[in-house]
Amino acid sequence: MSDPELEAIRQQRLAQLQAQYKGNNANDKQAMEERMQQMEEMKHVILTQVLDQSARARLNTLRLGKPEKGKMVEEMLLNMAQRGQLPGKLGEKELIDLLENVNQQTQKKTTVKFDRRRAAMDFDDDMDL
Repeated sequence: MSDPELEAIRQQRLAQLQAQYKGNNANDKQAMEERMQQMEEMKHVILTQVLDQSARARLNTLRLGKPEKGKMVEEMLLNMAQRGQLPGKLGEKELIDLLENVNQQTQKKTTVKFDRRRAAMDFDDDMDL
């Protein structure tokens, strides 16, 4: 075989391997997306069983306003449902109580310290101009 023929064969084989790799990669991505979609559907089914319509609407509103907190509350509800800690469907009132408990636990205490002496000195310095 001459060099151009060998090079052509190499190019064909390389193209075949790349096409095969892309095909496997696409199948993996598709399978992953399907698994994620199934997990989301299961999550929605469990939340529908655990929450009544008004509580579900409040949770969706929370997810729109504060996505991190909404996701955290959803995960907490799913864990509680899997452990059997929820007696039945939660109403809006029970969800609000749960959200208040979460807020108390996750609330960060922020304090503002204002040094009046420094502010007074700065003010006096400005007056001397």
